[in-house]
Amino acid sequence: MTLLVAAVIVHDTATDRVLLLQRSREAKFAQGLWDLPVGKSEPGEPITETAVRELREETGLSVDPESLEVAHVIHSAWGVEAPHGFLTVVFVTHEWKGEPENREPRKHARVAWVDVSSVPEDFVDTTARALRHHLTGGPQVSLDGWN
Repeated sequence: MTLLVAAVIVHDTATDRVLLLQRSREAKFAQGLWDLPVGKSEPGEPITETAVRELREETGLSVDPESLEVAHVIHSAWGVEAPHGFLTVVFVTHEWKGEPENREPRKHARVAWVDVSSVPEDFVDTTARALRHHLTGGPQVSLDGWN
């Protein structure tokens, strides 16, 4: 079965920054790398609600599901907890409430606003590609791990 995942690009267009997480050394996946707020969908949960929930759980920010726009879709052939692949819907929002904070310190070393011109190189490949494509108007679908 394919795992369904949501990621969120929080883009502050006034300052041209995006909100990123740096994964902790104890994280199950991509230890020490930067990433978007991202997480797995719960059974029966609409993907927009997954995005809203994961963003709130990881950063404390609240977003209205109607403010989410699809920015990119990643279809991966396999993953750490998804041997049969996963589909990540990457949303973008320009509207949120609250100030970001690291709500999951065991999973993340930090949460930070980063200027779009200085996104770190040590970034999870798939979400880094999705973020780059969003910022540059590139393709909206990417495949990972398929022959």
